[in-house]
Amino acid sequence: MFAVYAQEPNAESPLDSLIVGERPEPETPEGWVRVNVKAASLNMHDLWTLRGVGIKAEQFPMILGCDGAGTLDDGTEVVLHSVINAPGWQGDDTLDPKRTLLTEKYQGSFADQVVVPARNAVPKPAGLSFSEAATMGTAWLTAYRMLFVKSDLRPGQTMLVQGASGGVSTALIALGRAAGFRVWVTGRTEEKRALAESVGAHQVFESGARLPERVDAVFETVGKATWGHTLKSLKPGGIVVVSGSTSGPDPSADLQRVFFLQLRVVGSTMGTRDELADLLAYLDLTGIKPQIGLELPLSEAPAGFAAMANGDTAGKIVFTR
Repeated sequence: MFAVYAQEPNAESPLDSLIVGERPEPETPEGWVRVNVKAASLNMHDLWTLRGVGIKAEQFPMILGCDGAGTLDDGTEVVLHSVINAPGWQGDDTLDPKRTLLTEKYQGSFADQVVVPARNAVPKPAGLSFSEAATMGTAWLTAYRMLFVKSDLRPGQTMLVQGASGGVSTALIALGRAAGFRVWVTGRTEEKRALAESVGAHQVFESGARLPERVDAVFETVGKATWGHTLKSLKPGGIVVVSGSTSGPDPSADLQRVFFLQLRVVGSTMGTRDELADLLAYLDLTGIKPQIGLELPLSEAPAGFAAMANGDTAGKIVFTR
């Protein structure tokens, strides 16, 4: 079958390991289902896989792609939940110490077909296209959990999103606006700030700018480049919800500010299968649509990978079949 895969880990030049070609069709174990992929979206996780992060060398070649949407063999339209739990796990999917993601142990969604446990194929709302639905499983689910499960924000309070144009950031902006929060966003360029406003930000600021007032919560995916500004932007007792550190970790955590102002730092990773179902229902109710910055046929996936590697994003990058 046609697929886009990582031939081998390449920490120094990851895109050199990206292959567009043929791979064997997957077998379907008992309790799993085959999904005929219609669309799949690109995540930073796919670049990390090319670098060999979070995956053993013997797992290669590995078909890339955590997210996707498509049809079961009976025609049922589904969205992929990419967190795969150990057999018999009970409780929060994201806390299973033996959990894995597509592309870490199991082959991913950048292919004609992908197999997942039956519970990981979540019904797709009719109001979402396959391309829109393909953005849900990682970026939008991460944003939903950060905002509605972890932050404790109430409508009317002010939230700051660090970084204006990535998939998680644009999802946070759209979800926060619809939920009644005052949404402020920082962005490195005028173009990225304009994108944030178009998605729903109430105000936008240059990266590191002094804000008109401190905020109730900051949503962090950037890390070292914005961490100092994040802590300075919080009200006493405020919360920062962290789901990534694309610019690297910050070795100076400014603990004095954290304890003196009683700030809360909360980690958030992906989301559960039930949270994905809730997110899909929420979008179906509100009519919110994800921001897709680039849509390409899967055969042109290398161009999408290059855009992400260069930081040239304006929402999600989606590949279609």
